[in-house]
Amino acid sequence: MWLLQWVLKAAIFFTLFAFALNNQHDAVVHFFFGTTWSAPLVLVLLTVFVMGVAVGVVGMVPRWWKHRRLAQLANTSAKPEATTASTTADSTHGI
Repeated sequence: MWLLQWVLKAAIFFTLFAFALNNQHDAVVHFFFGTTWSAPLVLVLLTVFVMGVAVGVVGMVPRWWKHRRLAQLANTSAKPEATTASTTADSTHGI
């Protein structure tokens, strides 16, 4: 199974590497007010991908914090009940 995973990872890497080699031509990105950015197409695509990941992470941070806070509240309120339940279960089963 691990060999199949490595072969798949290698195939993805070499596919992306071939894509990068085939797209070395300059691309011009036109911004507002007449500003432009000229860079290889692969660099432009990588930049846009990284910016998309960053926007996604920043957009999810408040939800992660809320979920983490609710999980901590649930964990602290469930701890005393779990310890009493485990001690009564241990005593009734003779363990």
